[in-house]
Amino acid sequence: MINCKSQAELEKMRRSGQIVRQALETVKALVAPGVSTMNLERVAEEKIQELGAKPAFKGYYDYPCVLCTSVNNEIIHGIPSEKRVLKDGDIVSIDCGVVLDGYYGDSAITVPVGKTLAPDLKKLLDVTETSLKMAIEEVRLGKTVGDVGAAVQEYVEANGFSVVRDFVGHGIGTRLREGMVLAIEPMVNIGKPGARVLEDKWTAVTEDGSYSAHFEHCVAVTRNGPLVLTA
Repeated sequence: MINCKSQAELEKMRRSGQIVRQALETVKALVAPGVSTMNLERVAEEKIQELGAKPAFKGYYDYPCVLCTSVNNEIIHGIPSEKRVLKDGDIVSIDCGVVLDGYYGDSAITVPVGKTLAPDLKKLLDVTETSLKMAIEEVRLGKTVGDVGAAVQEYVEANGFSVVRDFVGHGIGTRLREGMVLAIEPMVNIGKPGARVLEDKWTAVTEDGSYSAHFEHCVAVTRNGPLVLTA
């Protein structure tokens, strides 16, 4: 059963999405060599509380933190730590979710650390973010979930990268209807698409050790086209 949201419900989701965006922008500004991922965690938690929302991830299946911070070859669900200190040339994926008045917002960005970003990593970030934008353009009445996924995969693979398959769904013809909301989050590896989960039972890394990027938006289907709730 897929629930289609009313205009009032979409507005509530948009408000939660705006809090996610503010938290992410606040944390993004702090990303620098020498900063630990736990530093980012503390700032995000303070910002979410300040804006009157609750973190969506913390406590979910006992997940211990507000953010997921995944560095370099970590794909998703990296756990913030004082010991994980960012270095010049790293990339860090920051995933954040909140709940406000019972409605969720969820979004992710991948951020370069410092000023020395290798050309292949710059391309990885650009391609991943662009693939998300292309997927969002497919969120229209009459399109299918498969159209959204295909937009990501075709663009990513045309640029020589691979889409992680372990943590994404696939379309089987589900038609998009007004009021549907999709969390679209391409996870793209420089190398092969394989992934494995570390002993902490959360952190997913690339099987071949290649770097990975992750961008996410929550997007609603409307009669006027896609509405990005976390923009």
